[in-house]
Amino acid sequence: MTSHATRLHAAEAAVTVLSADKAVTDWSTRYFGPWWNAVDAKPESICEGPLVVAEVDEDAYDEASLAVTQAAHTSTTYAKAQTLVARHDAAGVIRAVSPGELLAYRSEPASGKLTICGCDTETVATATARLAREMVRGVLLRAGWCVLHASAVVQGGRVALTFGRKGAGKTTTALALAARHRWGLLANDRVFVRPNDRDGVDVLPWPSAAAIGLGLLDALDWFEMARERLRAGEALHPTQDPRVSQALLAGARTPLWDSGKELKAQVFPDQFGGWFNIPLATGGEAAALLFPHIVAGAAPAKKGQARGLDDSDFMSGATEDRYPDIFDLVRVDGGGSEDSRHEVAHRLAALPHHAMVLGHDVAANADLLAKLVDVQSF
Repeated sequence: MTSHATRLHAAEAAVTVLSADKAVTDWSTRYFGPWWNAVDAKPESICEGPLVVAEVDEDAYDEASLAVTQAAHTSTTYAKAQTLVARHDAAGVIRAVSPGELLAYRSEPASGKLTICGCDTETVATATARLAREMVRGVLLRAGWCVLHASAVVQGGRVALTFGRKGAGKTTTALALAARHRWGLLANDRVFVRPNDRDGVDVLPWPSAAAIGLGLLDALDWFEMARERLRAGEALHPTQDPRVSQALLAGARTPLWDSGKELKAQVFPDQFGGWFNIPLATGGEAAALLFPHIVAGAAPAKKGQARGLDDSDFMSGATEDRYPDIFDLVRVDGGGSEDSRHEVAHRLAALPHHAMVLGHDVAANADLLAKLVDVQSF
C-alpha cells in the first residue's frame, strides 16, 4: 500500500505525519505550512522520532473501539467530544475512542508513536493535525518553551506581541499591521516563547485557524475576496458555522451573533497568503508589548499606562482543558514550566509596553500601531 508523509519542524521539534490517504497528509501540510516548515517527505526516510499514523478504515475503527470499551476505561472530554480512555496496559499503551466522531486512538508514549483511525477522511485529517500539533508542543515545552496567550507579528526579526482578554483586539491589532504595513503574521491567538542567550525572548508560531468576524473582514477589505473564493467553490475551515458562509455568499456584512457569541469566519493558515496576500513568519525576537482596547467609533490613540503580564497571559493549567494530555504527549504543564514562564515574564517586563484605544477604522489603527512599534525604535 502506498504511503504519504508530511514532516513538521519547529526549533527542536520534528514530527512526521504518515497515512495511506494523501488527503490526510495534505491537510497537515496545508495547516502547518511555512509556520512549521511543513514539507512532503519520503515515507522510507522516516526514522525514529515522534510519528502520527492516520488510517481511514471503518474496520480498524471498529476493532480499536471495541478494545477500549471492553477494557476498564474512564470518560473525559477531548476537543469538545466525549472520549473513553483505557489507560496504560502492560506495554504502556493508551487507547481511546470518541464515539461521536468515530475516531479511535492508540498512543505509545515510550516510542513517540500515535495512531489515529476513523471512518471519514476530513474528520481523521483534522484530528491528525490536532495531535501532531500536540506532539510538537510536548517536544517544545520539554525543551524550555512556554505558551503565551497573545497574537504576534514580526518585521525585521522583531516581534510585537499583543495581549488582552477575548474581544480586546488581539486579532484586530495583528491583522491591521499585517494587512496595512506588511508585517509577517506569526500567530493569531498564542505563541511559543523561550528565553535566549541574548537576554531576550525568542518567539515561534502556534499554527491554528483564525476566527475573523464579518465586520473585521469588511474593514480589512477582505470580505469580497472571501466571497469570490467561496463562490468559486473553495471553503473556509470546517469548524465554521454554516451561517457565516451563507452570510458571505449573500454579501451580508453585519456581524452574526448567537447566544451572545459572535459567529466568525474560520480562516485556514494558508488562506492568509493565498486569499489575502498576508505573509506568514516563522519566528523572531520579542521587541514590544501591545495592550489594545476596541471602542466602536473611537479615534485610535495611546491610552495611559500599560499593565504588566500575569499568570492569565500564559496558556497553562485550566486554560488548556480543551486538550487534556490524555495521550501523554506533553507530560508537562500545558503552558510550560514555572521557571520558564517566570523568566519570560521577567524579560518581557523590560520591553516597551503600549496601551491604546482602537476603533473600527483599520487603516487608522494600523498607522497608530506602526508609529508605536516602529522597527527603527526597537
